[in-house]
This record gives sequence, C-alpha cells and structure tokens, in this order.
Amino acid sequence: MSNLTLINHDTKLSDIVIAEPSALTVLNRFGIRLGLGDLTVARACTQLDIDPDFMVTILNTYLHEAYFPERIEATFKASTIVNYLGQTNNYYIHFHLPVIERHFGLLISKSDPANNNLGLMLKFFIEVKQQLLDRIADDRDRWFPAILEAEATATAIETFIRPDEDDVDTVEDKLTDLINMMVIHLSGNYDGNLALAVLMALVSLKNDLVQNNRIRNRLLRPMFHVLIGQ
Repeated sequence: MSNLTLINHDTKLSDIVIAEPSALTVLNRFGIRLGLGDLTVARACTQLDIDPDFMVTILNTYLHEAYFPERIEATFKASTIVNYLGQTNNYYIHFHLPVIERHFGLLISKSDPANNNLGLMLKFFIEVKQQLLDRIADDRDRWFPAILEAEATATAIETFIRPDEDDVDTVEDKLTDLINMMVIHLSGNYDGNLALAVLMALVSLKNDLVQNNRIRNRLLRPMFHVLIGQ
C-alpha cells in the first residue's frame, strides 16, 4: 500500500486522497466528493452526522493491510457497517461492473473481428461478474438480514447463514486471472486506449474488493460471531 500514516480525526481528506487516490471510493460511500478543500475527518463527519471513529476505522482498515481494529463490537453497531458495505455493493452494481462491461464492448467493437481472445475474455468477465452479483445478493438476502436481526433482538441466533469466504477469494482470483490474460495474451489489432481502460478498471475492481474484504473480515465478521453467540 502507500506510505500514508494512520488516519486520525485531524487528518485532512485531501491529504488522504493525494497520498492514496483509491481512498476516494471510500469517501464517496460516505457521500463525500472531490473539492475537499481543507476538510478534516472530524469536520466532514460533523457536517454529515457521521461517527468520526467509524470513518477513521473504515479508512485505516481499507488502506492499511496490517491494521487490526480492537474491540470493534464494543465501539460500533453492526448495522453501521452493514450500511457501509451495502453502499459498497451498490457501487459495484451500478458503477464499477457496468463501466467495465461497457468498455469491453467498445474495445471489441473497435478491434479486429478475428481477435477471438477478446470475446473469450469478455465471456470470462461476465462469469466473474455473475459470481460477484450472486455474493452481493447473498449479502442482501441472507447474511446482512441475519446480522441486523441478531442486533435488533439482542439474542444469539442458533441457526444462521454463514457467508462463504472461499467464494469471495475465488472472485478475486478470477479477476487476477483475467488481468493476466489481458497482459499476456491480448493479440491482433485493437484500440490501445480502450484496452488500457478495461485493464485499469479490472485492476481497480480487484483492489477495491481486496480492501473491502478486509472490512468484511476484520470488522463485520467478528461482530457477527459475537451476535450469534460463538
């Protein structure tokens, strides 16, 4: 990751994004856009009525691989993290996946029809996209409701749906495979700018999944186990 130091209440949002541009996707999910001025985490959270400790925890977990928050279950409500991850899933559905698919279609339309590799790569992406959409549907229909029910009733759940960690890793692995295919096996005449756009969008999606899975695994999953009494 970057050399960005751990974020605190007084950290300027502009400093975060300049040091690590991918943090902008996190800020977007909190309703924060470019034009950050001299806003600090604390001031932005006051304006948006957001718990600054929660934003600091999310940003540090997202940006720092070695960061492990302590006693998260005693600090935040599970519903707060579920809401953030729900916003993240909506970002994948309505922005990231459509952008990649649209760029792929343009790349194919402006490339040599004899280039069969692109068609196969697009087919592979559609499969990965569906796997990610299935996981998002599972979040929405099973895992998130189970967490919210446990929190609302303040009782342990004897029967619950455990999210499949292996499936999450498989999506990341397949995106890595697709990125490698484009780097190594793209051939024939094609639009270089569009190919780069597709490649960078795939890399961005994969990295965002990796970083948000840290939030799932280090923040929400421990709270889930506390709520179900395990």
